[in-house]
Amino acid sequence: MTGFIEVISAGPGISVQDLGRPGYTGFGLSTGGAADRRALWEAAALLGQSRPQAALELPLTGGRFRVTAPTRIALTGAPMQASRDGKPLIWNASHPLAPGEVLDLRPGESGVYGYLSLAGGLLTPETLGARATLAAAGLGTVVHAGLRLPFGPDPAPAAAAQRLPPDDRFTGGTLRVIAGPQTALFAPETRARAFATRFRAGPASRQGLALLQDGGPFATETSGLLSDFIGPGDLQMTGTGQAVVLLADCQTIGGYPRLGTVIPLDLSRAAQARPGTALRLVEIPLDAAETVSPPEALWLAQIRPLLCPLTRDPRDIPDLLAYQLISGMIRGDEEDA
Repeated sequence: MTGFIEVISAGPGISVQDLGRPGYTGFGLSTGGAADRRALWEAAALLGQSRPQAALELPLTGGRFRVTAPTRIALTGAPMQASRDGKPLIWNASHPLAPGEVLDLRPGESGVYGYLSLAGGLLTPETLGARATLAAAGLGTVVHAGLRLPFGPDPAPAAAAQRLPPDDRFTGGTLRVIAGPQTALFAPETRARAFATRFRAGPASRQGLALLQDGGPFATETSGLLSDFIGPGDLQMTGTGQAVVLLADCQTIGGYPRLGTVIPLDLSRAAQARPGTALRLVEIPLDAAETVSPPEALWLAQIRPLLCPLTRDPRDIPDLLAYQLISGMIRGDEEDA
């Protein structure tokens, strides 16, 4: 059954996101899409989808929602405080949501971007083959209180709730970097310093993540470069000597030299780094990157084996004593048949 998700309240910056618009870089249009693409693939696994559908992205903010038709939802990305009609919900899991029930999502203690996905996907208008919101281009849907967003029918409404184990990408860590066409232009001592530096995340943005460090700026020593195409994951060194990891909504042309590129699997870790989160760069060869970070199309096959049933908390079953919890009991002193 097709329905609507009603936005009762919404903090700033909530938007509809999917996997974006690949193939338009040559026209000057960013790929965009979810800042943490891994979170959408996790939702697809939890909901039994063959590929991610459009979902709500909540950056360090919360909201309250209800649906007009029964559906299953998946809560992925940065762990948030979630409840359904006041009762807590487990994060990184799927749950049924009935019409009239109020889903309340609030920021958690780590990460930046939380995601609310529906089994039938959001059916907001498509532009250039995607529903992703790209504010700089005026594309997509920015969410606000009072909005009603259509979603598709749940293809498997009776499917059991699932969960995934917690992931460590929301608390910083290592960003693995492969060399790029301009890596060799940096002096050896500059490269050595960059990969030995303990960085901390700057202010969060969908365009890029500034890597802050103690001490003076990095020397670029690469003046006179022509502007070149750039994309998410590229590790630029600005004119002020600050390292920046480009994210989903980054521009498509840039003139700052690139120290390398963060591998796709670790780009979600960069996007989810709250200001002040500790990060470190590690250079790895291309063949190693192909092993540890397979193509995105294979992520679903990696995630599915991690699924496990979501069991109910006894505290959430008001009529627990009415259930027959044990059957086939014997006294223990009967003779064997």
